[in-house]
Amino acid sequence: MSTNTELYDQDFYAWTQEQAALLREGAVHELDLAHLLEEMEDMGHSQRDALASHLLVLLTHLLKLALAAQWRPADLARAQRGWQTTCRTQRRLIARRVHRNPSLRPTVAEECTEAYAIARDEAATALDVEERVVPLTCPWTPEQVLDADFWPEAPQENRPPDGH
Repeated sequence: MSTNTELYDQDFYAWTQEQAALLREGAVHELDLAHLLEEMEDMGHSQRDALASHLLVLLTHLLKLALAAQWRPADLARAQRGWQTTCRTQRRLIARRVHRNPSLRPTVAEECTEAYAIARDEAATALDVEERVVPLTCPWTPEQVLDADFWPEAPQENRPPDGH
């Protein structure tokens, strides 16, 4: 079996199989440690990236619900059920990922902040509303965002006077 690190660049799948076989055999001295370490770090990053992706979808749909309630009632009437279903799905996926990777929990607030910046643009574009009507910072706490029973209202600062 070749321990040639060039295999990593030539055929990644074959490289992974070779490394797994070497580990099973206990041939630690033959492992491609530099690339193994890199891949281990990437696996960890992929978990955080997946969390961020779920948060982006969730925040985009929470914003759609809030913004449509105020600016696009016809869109809300048409799409509310689907947006809520998407929110429920993303919340479940986030809960599952954090349950399987508890060390991700402390990153949720930071990931929410970063995801919100993108979700803000996506929701405004999807609803064809001016970005200026979307709050600059997330109007909800990370706990609210993840709470299965939480559903947003239209942002307070954007509500028309007298509830119209």
